[in-house]
Amino acid sequence: MDFLQVAILPISLILFGVLAFQKWSALILGPLLALLVAAVAGLPLMDTMLGPYMETAAAYIKSFFLVFFVGSVFGSVMEETGAAKSLAQWMTSLTKGKYVAPLIMTVTGILTYGGISGFVIFFAMYPVALHMFKEANLSRRLIPATISAGCWTWSMSGPGTPAIQNVIPMRFLGTSPLADPIGGTMTTLLQFVLIFIYLEWQGRQYARKGFTFVEDEHVRKFTSSLDVTQKLPNPVISIIPCILILLLFNVFHVKVEASVLFGILAGFLLLLKYGGGYQQWVSIFNNGAMNSAPAILNTAIVVGFAGVVRQTPGFTTLIDGLKGLNMPPLLFVATVVAVAAGAAGSASGGLSVAFAALKDTFIGMGVPLPWVHRISVIAAGTLDTLPHQGAQITLLAICHQTHREAYWPIAVTQIFVPMIAVAALILYHAMGLP
Repeated sequence: MDFLQVAILPISLILFGVLAFQKWSALILGPLLALLVAAVAGLPLMDTMLGPYMETAAAYIKSFFLVFFVGSVFGSVMEETGAAKSLAQWMTSLTKGKYVAPLIMTVTGILTYGGISGFVIFFAMYPVALHMFKEANLSRRLIPATISAGCWTWSMSGPGTPAIQNVIPMRFLGTSPLADPIGGTMTTLLQFVLIFIYLEWQGRQYARKGFTFVEDEHVRKFTSSLDVTQKLPNPVISIIPCILILLLFNVFHVKVEASVLFGILAGFLLLLKYGGGYQQWVSIFNNGAMNSAPAILNTAIVVGFAGVVRQTPGFTTLIDGLKGLNMPPLLFVATVVAVAAGAAGSASGGLSVAFAALKDTFIGMGVPLPWVHRISVIAAGTLDTLPHQGAQITLLAICHQTHREAYWPIAVTQIFVPMIAVAALILYHAMGLP
């Protein structure tokens, strides 16, 4: 029975992935698999669903609803006024229409490194990416990986990033945000280069196979307010709301929700004449607000599943079993954190679980704590990106893509590339290099 309680965790994750590829909705998979896990673990079904499941999902909505809400409204303002298209055309001109997917990844990563929440960037960058991909005739199935790779790889794990993943080890280990600056910078550059090359290669591969930009009902509806005769705002004016958000959040330390709200207000004032009259602006705000609801609900439903997993004896057994693994210290750190992140469906959740359970073990291993810090952050960004991860489900919903269409590039850029990076860093320190 103990074996089954542990085995049900990877089985449920595999089942989630298989069914997601079969186009099952996360709204069904979340509670369905939570019930399966609870039943195998011997937890009371209704008490578990009404307790840990709903409490975790509700807590997520409570924590992030306003981020989703203002982010979606901001994205709607940028899209329907033509500001996103203006920025897309300007950005495309920088490389003369080349390297579109890597360029989106680069800009997204810079914004993330600047402190902007990945959820905000989803909404703000999708309209930009959509227009750039349309102009370059690239397959839309690459858009989710292009955006999320910028949010949750090198910009999440690099030295100095304000990402919560970089903050968690600081609080447990007493390290600085710049922990392991040399090794961390090397792996940041390694991830960036590998992802840049892969995205460009994958875009060309899709084109060779006949996968190009498809203008379906979603695209027509999403871009219906724009036409070829529409006068677009100057890109300098268009980018001001984005810069304002960055400054408020990073320099003046304004909460992200308030920062984006000011960005919305700035966008409204600067882009007023491009949005149309009163009714058109009402429609812009309404569309943005309505789009935020399904995005956060899809994510919260899966987060609730992770909340049930954390309640099972199998999860506790799994974490305890990892403590007994006989392997080199830094490989042990990477393995434990990656497995915990995969089980929790969250990089930050995995870090929290691993450090809460093994903080003293990590400290007592005799290796420099800054190394533990950086390796744990990179490792957290590997198995967290399995198909059940809520953030990826949210992004796929925003981009109107399915797991079958768009998950493989996500897996390559956000599982395999970080694995290469963490392995390289372990080898680097194993040679005694600082």
